[in-house]
Amino acid sequence: MAVDIRNVAKKREQRYSYGLTLLRESIEKDRDLPTEDEIFKKVILKAEDITISFGGLNALSDVTLELREGELLAIIGPNGAGKTTLLNVISGFYRAQKGEVYFQDQKITHFSSHRIAAMGICRTFQNIALYTGLSVIDNIIAGRHPHINYNFLNGMLYFPWARREEARQRQIAEDIVDFLEMEQVRNTTVGMLSYGLRKRAELGRALALEPRILLLDEPMAGMNLDEKEDIARFIIDIHEFLRIPIVMIEHDMGVVMDIADRIVVLDFGVKIGDGLPEEIGKDPKVVSAYLGATGERVAWKIS
Repeated sequence: MAVDIRNVAKKREQRYSYGLTLLRESIEKDRDLPTEDEIFKKVILKAEDITISFGGLNALSDVTLELREGELLAIIGPNGAGKTTLLNVISGFYRAQKGEVYFQDQKITHFSSHRIAAMGICRTFQNIALYTGLSVIDNIIAGRHPHINYNFLNGMLYFPWARREEARQRQIAEDIVDFLEMEQVRNTTVGMLSYGLRKRAELGRALALEPRILLLDEPMAGMNLDEKEDIARFIIDIHEFLRIPIVMIEHDMGVVMDIADRIVVLDFGVKIGDGLPEEIGKDPKVVSAYLGATGERVAWKIS
């Protein structure tokens, strides 16, 4: 059954943030950005009938999910609903006992996580996974590794072409730092940063991989209102300027309702909802899963 999508992207003459120009140029050298005809129409990622259990506990039961070109898809649900498990299956960290995952019509169910990342399915983690002993800029440059065009020997001997390539990659990394407004801490060791800045750095490293799809696992968890607003505008700019499809797990329903094109709802490993934010906010099953109540109560105000 076809699912309606609401496009909440605002047509702005000026973006929220600067930067990402060099990253976009690098992406366009390898592939064309989605056209208007492909946006919201072409399915780029599909997880079909995913089932996985740990011991006697079913974490996911016959869950199907589709992501279309140019879509910002939110996955919501109570704690323990299976949201992160689904991202782990898609990104190759877990193996589903049943079901298949397809990326651009290619089956990737049994691909390793690093192979899936190299294909362009990049992610951030619920628990930050950075190199805490390295600086912000070095963490972001680490994400450029698949795109560096020189080998270990050339890099060690520092041939002229290796120096030029190193300079080019650093320019792209600096472009990402500028976009994330982290210029003042670019050389600071990540382990010394606040939680919110470390979340930004992890988003920057995922961007450095030139994602074809971006998976964000609770990018705003534990943040105050100002930090959430910063991350929200970064996500909107990434989505609009780079035209990257995004799957986002998030508990802040105000943010989800504002920026998501479509919402999928999980509860105890079962998909109980899939539709527009306006529809999901009034779905009795979704309201019951969150509030433990039934009836026509509306869980969230739809603006």
